[in-house]
Amino acid sequence: MTPVKATGPARNPMTAQGHHHRLAVVVSLAVAAVLFAACSSAATTAPTAAPTAAPTAAPSTAPSAAAATPEPGTFQMGIEPWLGYGPWRVAEANGLFAKNGVDAKITNFTTDDEINAALASGQLDGANIATHTALRLAAAGLPIKIVLLLDQSNEADAILAGPSITSIADLKGKKVAYEEGTTSDILLRYALSENGMTIDDIQKVPMAAADAGAAVIAGRVDAAVTYEPYLTVALQQDPKFKLLYTAKEKPGIVGDVFVVRDQVLKEKPGQVQALLAAWDDAVAAYNADKPGSQAIIEKSVEAEAGSLKTAFDGVLLYSLAEAKQLLNGDYLQTLADVKKIAQDAGIMKGDVDEKAMVVTDFVNAAP
Repeated sequence: MTPVKATGPARNPMTAQGHHHRLAVVVSLAVAAVLFAACSSAATTAPTAAPTAAPTAAPSTAPSAAAATPEPGTFQMGIEPWLGYGPWRVAEANGLFAKNGVDAKITNFTTDDEINAALASGQLDGANIATHTALRLAAAGLPIKIVLLLDQSNEADAILAGPSITSIADLKGKKVAYEEGTTSDILLRYALSENGMTIDDIQKVPMAAADAGAAVIAGRVDAAVTYEPYLTVALQQDPKFKLLYTAKEKPGIVGDVFVVRDQVLKEKPGQVQALLAAWDDAVAAYNADKPGSQAIIEKSVEAEAGSLKTAFDGVLLYSLAEAKQLLNGDYLQTLADVKKIAQDAGIMKGDVDEKAMVVTDFVNAAP
């Protein structure tokens, strides 16, 4: 999809198209072939440790003692215009990459398929992607590791329902609109499972997230799973509607990670360490001046000034200390939960050792 300038909330590229990193997540045969071909061609230069080896058993992916000094060269980073990745733009605008001694080039992509193919072919050293996308790519054979948690959606992703539905149990037999293969799919299935239900207990109404909110307001469906700004638009149209269930119920179930190719972890650990420091500086800068930082992010995606407020409010950005605590703790269970849901939904083919995907050496080495 070609980016467009925002003319109002529903056309906001940061949330409508920018949320595109959550779309088109079912691997086509063509994309899968690209992934496997890229992995095979990289086998001669990839680290000798198996991609699924646990971080503690794979010293080739851990930062060395010399990692404090970033290696020469440019780190090629892939990004999509989702606000959870916004601190990278804040870092870019405020010279925080240079401050930490690393040269980073940010390349923007508009679809999952584009960024995934670039990562698989080695055009990118690392990328910012949704959690379930990272699992899916690793299961497809792409040697990547999660080195940083970026954000989690709290109330920016939710199930929207009218006054007649007061609980998830009330969705039994009801028509629910959601976009299959996306984070909306993940959130819905998790909410149902937590209430002893499955996707077969509802009437599935596949629909683009951009249309789901309008469908429930119009009465064409009983509930809808969507995200900002569509949630706010729907609630403004009819105040009788409410957020029945939000991503905040399971912190991290809808979130994003920074992944780096195994070969890059081996060859450029200093750059990776410096990038994490730049992210931490950017999150601090964001929290210290939210209006100014949000303006930087809005400008980077040609969004109308102030148009992303509700979306910003619904997303939590992780500092390095917060990411460190989660990566060494509760996140592993969240990762396992996301994997199971993605497998059950058919979003993810095959299996992967999700614990071995997480490399904590870099967050642990940070001050």
